[in-house]
Amino acid sequence: MNNKNYLIIGGTGGIGQAIVKELLQRSANEQSDENIGNARVYATYHKSQPDFAADNLYWLPMDVSDEGSIEQAIADIKQQTSHIDWVINCVGLLHTAHNQPEKALRQLETDFFLQSMQINALAGLLIAKHIKPLLAKAERDADQPAIFATISARVGSISDNHLGGWYSYRMSKAALNMGMKNLSIEWSRSLKDVCVVVMQPGTVDTQLSSPFQSNVADEKLFSPAYSAERLLEVIDRMSAAQSGSFVDWAGESIPW
Repeated sequence: MNNKNYLIIGGTGGIGQAIVKELLQRSANEQSDENIGNARVYATYHKSQPDFAADNLYWLPMDVSDEGSIEQAIADIKQQTSHIDWVINCVGLLHTAHNQPEKALRQLETDFFLQSMQINALAGLLIAKHIKPLLAKAERDADQPAIFATISARVGSISDNHLGGWYSYRMSKAALNMGMKNLSIEWSRSLKDVCVVVMQPGTVDTQLSSPFQSNVADEKLFSPAYSAERLLEVIDRMSAAQSGSFVDWAGESIPW
């Protein structure tokens, strides 16, 4: 990974921050007196910059609900590097201070539904729209492609839906999955050797999932560090031919 550049969208969230730290640790492990790693990790925050730092970590403000903010953050990256090798979008919205996932149709509220769509589905496409020139300049081939990965959720699978409920979250994640599938087809023609992959991280002990952990068995509730490590292992093995995949933290396919 010595010369790779990574962009983690949502680097302050539970999974995003764990991925940032894992990439930094990988970089540190590869450094030696004869071989100084040149990997750069760019990570975004929304409201406040985290208080941890590293020589090869670059924090950028980004509001994924504002296309202008996305465009500005990527313009800032262009001032520092000519290419990005991996993009991992970790931003997601399940609940707010005022809205919980809907258990029934009567709880559906327009503003929360549209906010879910904007954060969970539209943001990934806008990031792809503006990051494409930096991915285009990455060194890559069919076996070691550039990566555009997005964290999704198993509840976004239409064929795996047996419980119902959670209208805004389920529908926005299903829309995200369709958008990424579309993107993988377009980029297979216009941006060769880039793997667009949708990933389910498992049930992770984060602020997003904390209100819904009571029925999760201990062995199925992952730490952010464990999930991040497994997700990166899966990405490491991805080829360009696997673009358009929907996989879990173990690399197993999830039905659309």
